Formats: sequence, C-alpha cells, structure tokens
Amino acid sequence: MSRKVILMLMILSISLGLKAQEDGKVIDKVIAVIGSNIILKSDLESQIVSLRAQGVLIDDNARCELMEELLYQKLLLHQATIDSVTVSEGEVESEIDRRMNYFIAQIGSEKKLEEYYKKSIHEIKEEFKVIVKEQMVSQRMQGKITSDAEVTPKEVKTYFNSLQEDSIPVIESEVEYAQILFNAKESEAAIEAAKDKINAFRERIINGEDFSTLAILYSEDEGSAKKGGELGFMGRAELVPEFSIVAFKLKNKAVSEIVETEFGFHIIQLVERRGQKVKVKHLLVKVKIEEEQIAKVKLLADSVYNLLETDTLTFEELAAKYSDDEQTKKSRGLVVNSQTGTSIFNIDQVNPQVFYTIDKMKVGEVFKPVPSQSRDGKKGYRIIKLITKTEPHKASFDKDYSKIQNAALADKRNKATQKWVEAKIKQTYIKIDEEYKKCHFENSWVK
Repeated sequence: MSRKVILMLMILSISLGLKAQEDGKVIDKVIAVIGSNIILKSDLESQIVSLRAQGVLIDDNARCELMEELLYQKLLLHQATIDSVTVSEGEVESEIDRRMNYFIAQIGSEKKLEEYYKKSIHEIKEEFKVIVKEQMVSQRMQGKITSDAEVTPKEVKTYFNSLQEDSIPVIESEVEYAQILFNAKESEAAIEAAKDKINAFRERIINGEDFSTLAILYSEDEGSAKKGGELGFMGRAELVPEFSIVAFKLKNKAVSEIVETEFGFHIIQLVERRGQKVKVKHLLVKVKIEEEQIAKVKLLADSVYNLLETDTLTFEELAAKYSDDEQTKKSRGLVVNSQTGTSIFNIDQVNPQVFYTIDKMKVGEVFKPVPSQSRDGKKGYRIIKLITKTEPHKASFDKDYSKIQNAALADKRNKATQKWVEAKIKQTYIKIDEEYKKCHFENSWVK
C-alpha cells in the first residue's frame, strides 16, 4: 500500500476505531517514542481491527506499513511543535462536525450512532477531538514540507520517459457532455393542494398534536420522516437558503410559518441551537407533478430537439434559451463535475440516468429527449449532447499531459518528503519496541 492509501484508510477507520478495543483483550503498552510523542500498541491494533472490518487484508507486511505510517505521523507532530504549526479549535470543531455529519448520514441517525458506539454524541466528539487535531496538524505540517514543490514541462517529460512500460498508468474512459433540461411544471391546482395540506398539518401541531408523530406519518422527506423529522445539527451552508434563514431565526422550540423551497413546502420546529449549528425537525409536503404536466414538457423537449435539425440555432444557444438547469444553462449546456470543478467525468462518476444514454452515443451526437429526475424529485426530460469520450488507454504524453503533470508533481513531493524524513530522523529521539525492529521499513527508524 502507498502512503497516501494507508493514510486515507487510517483516517476513514476512525469511524470504527472507537470500538476497536471494546472487547478489552488488548494489553496496552508503548511501542514507540518519537520526540515527546508516543505510539501505543492499541493505536496500531485499533487501526488493524478497523481495516479488517472494512475487508482490508492485513498481513505482517501491511502491519509494518501501518506502523511506519504511525511513526511518520508522530514525526510530523513532533516537528510541528518545533515549528509552531497549529490549527485553531474552531477548525477542529468544524472538521469534527463534518465527519460526524458524514457518519450520521451513513448510519441513519444520531441515535443509531450513539447506540453503535455506546456513547453520547458529545462523548464521541470528545474522543474524536485529539485524534482529529493531530491529523489536521500533521496534514498542515506535510503541506509545509511540500509547499515549494513545482514541476517544469521539462521535468514532466523526464518523469514520463523514466517510467517503465508496465508502470505507465491506464487512463479510464472519460466523457464530457452537455444537456438541455426540461422540468415538468407544477400546476396551480397542485401547488394549492400542497399548501392546503401543509397548512392543515401546521394547525394540528399548533393545536397540540406531536410534531414528531405527524412527521413520521406524513412527511415526504423519507430520510428524516422515520426520525420524527429530525435533521441533526447542521450549519447554514448545509441547508438550502430559504430553509436556513427560517431555521436560524426560530427560538424556544417554536414552529415556523410555511417555508417554500425547491423541495416543496415545509414546517420547521427548533429542537436545539448550539453555536453556529441548529438541530431542527421538519415536515415536508411535495407538490405533486401531474402526468399531464409531464406530457406537456415532453412535447416541449421534442419541439426543441426538432429545432436542431433546422440549423438556425445551435445546441448551446438552445440550452441557454430553454434549459431549466440554472447551472448548465449559464455554461450553455456544459455539465460540470462537482468533484473536480471541470467538465471531465470518469465514466463511473456520470449520473446513472445519463450513463445509459451516452454509453451508446458517438462524439458530437445529440440524443433525442429521455426521461429525467432531479435530486429534489422533479420529473422531466433532457436532451444530451456527447462532446468528448475517450476509451481506456495507457497514458500518452501528448493526450494526457495534465495527468502526467500531476503524477510528476506527486512524485516530486514524495521525494521531498522522503528527504525531509531522512533528515529529521537523524535529529530526533526515536525508540522502537523490539517486536517492530524486524520490520523492513522504508526509512531508517531503527538506529
């Protein structure tokens, strides 16, 4: 395993690490000292238990690699103290909240997370605090080591030419595509019906009925309905603006007026406010899209598609004029990959609805309207244009320069880090338990 892979797995395994020692069978001891930092046997064993639980095979070599990664992290921490590299408590809290939100989303609810760890949310966060702070300091120190690393075109060429034939990476299939999206519009009758429904629920709550019970029975947000409408602690940026404005104004478990968002109509109740986070319950009623409206938007999509055959307007001009997707409309239909900020998608990153269409398309082709459904449940049709598509291939210097440049930069950073580690090992007090001196480490940790 590479250092990057090991570190990613170790960070991920925090979600299980809190439980790794719960059987109480591990007798703890110090297995290494780096400066004023120590590594406990339980630190290593908890990582191993966690990774095995995720299906990762851990043999003796992998155990030694994990041990070396721990040594490296502690060396970073040691040097960070010397160089006064720190992170603020606010940064740590923000990162803990981000991870907690991820874990809660994965497991289903705060209650399930507490049951899994047999600890309260507050206790889990407290146990995270030291671990997360150390990781953030280590990462910041790592960034300092490689901050000056850059590569010239000549260095990129030299790096590529130095690769053995079987070491040249395979580039997976990538695509660029554009779309014109047509969302079926809600009828006035459907909007009024949804308003009447949500108003009736609000009246029942105001008159004394339990918010959570009504949310469980009637809310159309499937994710939160089973939790009585609870969303957990969230910051302003994690909520859509209209919802966020109202949620952060509520006080004393108040129930909001009707709130309209892209998802439908909500009523919100404040559960608790903690700093810049609020925990609220909500009950959602969606506006039903009638089949008649879907049929109407299909006719519009077909008409726009037929305009392409007249050659009077280009696909890009039609996207700017007709698309209901505000993001792609601004880019004249071009879809941007939210993970990278570019228009390039690895084939496995493409929306499954879109994949089955572009999989049978040729570059430059525009496909007839196909059904679509957005993340907020809106139904409609989309016209897709395939702009570029590559087949899986071995990287070439001309076609894949940017990827080779990134690989060359990563290689240069790795070498800079390696040089830094070798120098700091000579200057730092390091003591390793006899059990681990037999490991074949990449660096000379054993003096």
